Amino acid sequence: MPLSQEQFSQLTKDLPGMGSDPHSVRARVEAMEKVLERSFHIPGTRIPFGLDTVVGLVPVLGDVVTAAMGAYIVWEARNLGMSKWQLMRMAANVGVDTAIGAVPLVGDVFDFVWRSNSKNLRIIKKHLDKHHPGTRTIEG
Repeated sequence: MPLSQEQFSQLTKDLPGMGSDPHSVRARVEAMEKVLERSFHIPGTRIPFGLDTVVGLVPVLGDVVTAAMGAYIVWEARNLGMSKWQLMRMAANVGVDTAIGAVPLVGDVFDFVWRSNSKNLRIIKKHLDKHHPGTRTIEG
């Protein structure tokens, strides 16, 4: 049974983090960045890595999947009304990550070092802190 737009809107209001308000967008983007860049740690160290590095080991398909996930973060930024310049910078971060990440071995090391999603999260946080200060969180 399909939901009407009104039912869907009510459902998204009731579920935390599912709305289109800046606070919900921030929560989703932070969660996606953590999954892609900082989900795991190299045993015995404090060096984080995420699915971007792990899935990127799969030739071609891994890079396509992680590019799509990075593009989702850019799409969320677009929905926040961020400037075209910021969106271009974010798209360039994902593009560089995808292009160089597609090179065997070198790309895998590059994915580990170049954290495009973390860079994009910083751009989004800067925008939200300036234009929607109520979404700030205390990090510790």
